[in-house]
Amino acid sequence: MSQLVNHKTNFTSGAVSMDLLGRTDLAAYDNGALELKNMFISPIGGVERRSGLRYVDTIASAVRLISFTFNTEQVYLCVVGDKFIRIYKNETLLQTLVSPWLEEDIPQLRWTQSADTLLLTHPDYEPKVMTRQSNENFVLSPWTFDTDTVGHKFCPYEKFDTTGIKMSAQSNGVNITLTTDAAFFQNGHVGVHFKVDGGDFVVVSIVDSTHATADQIQAAQSSALTLDWLEEAFSSVHGYPVCVTFYQGRLVIGGSRDLPNKLWFSKSFAIMNFDTGTGLDDEAIGFSLLSDQVNAICGLMPGRHLQVFTSGSEWMVSGEPLTPQSIQLKRQTRVGSPTYRFVPPVDVSGATLFVSENGHEVREFLFADLEQAYQAKNVSLLSGHLIQKPTDMDYDPERRLVYVIMEDGQMATLTNYRSEDVLAWSMHETAGQFLSVCVVGKDVYFLIKRGNNVYLETFDDEVLTDCAFLGEDTTAHTTWTGLTPLVGQEVQIIADGQVEESIELSSSSITLPKAVKRLEVGLPYTHTVVPLPPVAASSMGNMPLKAVRLIEARFKVINTASLKLDIGNGYTEFLIKKMNNDYVLDSVKERQTQDVCVHALGWVRNCMTPLWKIQSDIPLPCKIVSVTSIMKVSE
Repeated sequence: MSQLVNHKTNFTSGAVSMDLLGRTDLAAYDNGALELKNMFISPIGGVERRSGLRYVDTIASAVRLISFTFNTEQVYLCVVGDKFIRIYKNETLLQTLVSPWLEEDIPQLRWTQSADTLLLTHPDYEPKVMTRQSNENFVLSPWTFDTDTVGHKFCPYEKFDTTGIKMSAQSNGVNITLTTDAAFFQNGHVGVHFKVDGGDFVVVSIVDSTHATADQIQAAQSSALTLDWLEEAFSSVHGYPVCVTFYQGRLVIGGSRDLPNKLWFSKSFAIMNFDTGTGLDDEAIGFSLLSDQVNAICGLMPGRHLQVFTSGSEWMVSGEPLTPQSIQLKRQTRVGSPTYRFVPPVDVSGATLFVSENGHEVREFLFADLEQAYQAKNVSLLSGHLIQKPTDMDYDPERRLVYVIMEDGQMATLTNYRSEDVLAWSMHETAGQFLSVCVVGKDVYFLIKRGNNVYLETFDDEVLTDCAFLGEDTTAHTTWTGLTPLVGQEVQIIADGQVEESIELSSSSITLPKAVKRLEVGLPYTHTVVPLPPVAASSMGNMPLKAVRLIEARFKVINTASLKLDIGNGYTEFLIKKMNNDYVLDSVKERQTQDVCVHALGWVRNCMTPLWKIQSDIPLPCKIVSVTSIMKVSE
């Protein structure tokens, strides 16, 4: 037998999979944990209980959050639900717009923003533009492609027919009749522009499947049936744009319902003009992603190059500047993105994080100068058990956290610090289901379904519970009101900084035994830290132990008010005083920074068992920066 000292200085590998238990040779074993729940991981290495979630508003049937940033001072939060968009500024509802999207359609909604304009697209709906007309006034309207004084519409045009249907444009002296030699016209063609044999026409009515009445913008060269015809690329017949972005002064449209692998680029600095003209440098561009498979375009990301994410691979579009002659298209990797819903790729310090097609990986799409190509590293490789069909994602540069919402309503966060090789995952849960996440300026907002209601909530470093109501007044009160969302729930109460006993809230108001100036009422959540089992160093490398006895463990804590540990005989509080076997929460006066030393007895003969665990739902701060374990070991 010998004595072993293990000094755990950081958690920068995050919560790792059980599969890593056999890889004691990896640095990730020393720096990882079996479980990190409701803990933020610092890039420096420590872990701390996550911030609480403060209640903002109750929103019916909301599905998606979108940020609208005009400048650093004017940032807005858009909450998209069943046929509505709510617009908030500084958590105050400014306006509610009527929108066309049903709740079940919103997962496929995509968007991009430029200055005071937000473009929104869905493959089954006419695209919309939300325009900021003043500080507190927004308007939602259809896209309008540029036209000239005659009426030519400068939208993309395509030939969808593959069966060889011929079309003619004939005048009867009153109007124009478009005629085909086989069934073609549908009711959705009303209002659609056609180019036939050099002419330009817009359909005003459908006579039957082979005849349509049209207005003439420009006469055709002949009235004979011809294969030389095109129709608008976007309509209710063939679907609408899937996704959009801006790149080098052009609006880029990626895919449509019937042309899922097509890219269209507008004219330079004329974002609603898609006239290809004669192919001059500033004119519009259109082409398909041709490969061994027809992969639907799922997302676009402007960066060093235009990155195109499809259902089966990732592409790079380059050209300096991008012109019809200089444009280059190269496939980079073969990972693919999910098609079950839109999970927006996010830019993290020059790399693009995206969810893989299988729904169980988060990949980092990053240009490698040595290879002059993009690579798609799996940044969730060691923590794959946490990634279960993501539904939403965003990045908070303040905390350096990537938030990933899962289909089951849980959330994972990734502490990402590439320059320091820090990729650390942690799982988060609440008394409900996370639905959507959005970073707006320096604030992080969530849609959370609790029971039958959907709430808008935000991380707040000043609160220690979830769905928290925070009341403050210069005059002390015993009765506080406005707690409707918490009625019927077991809530925690923090009165003037002291934790009171939990109660079940029976009404929207609460009466305290003594008057207080500051009150927090919210739902509890539990934080957990479970380390990996200890190993012993030898000439053959790190080796699992046959038996181990924890002699002493020292936890270095900072600004911590509660430390609840299990060292083999149940959870015990080591910072809060006890009286008659109950924690005296009123004894908590201030946060402590110190070494907490604990001692244990007894041998552990299961080498898969961690020597200590931290778990608590007490709404008090807890931050651990290192753990030193002194053990007696049998190898």
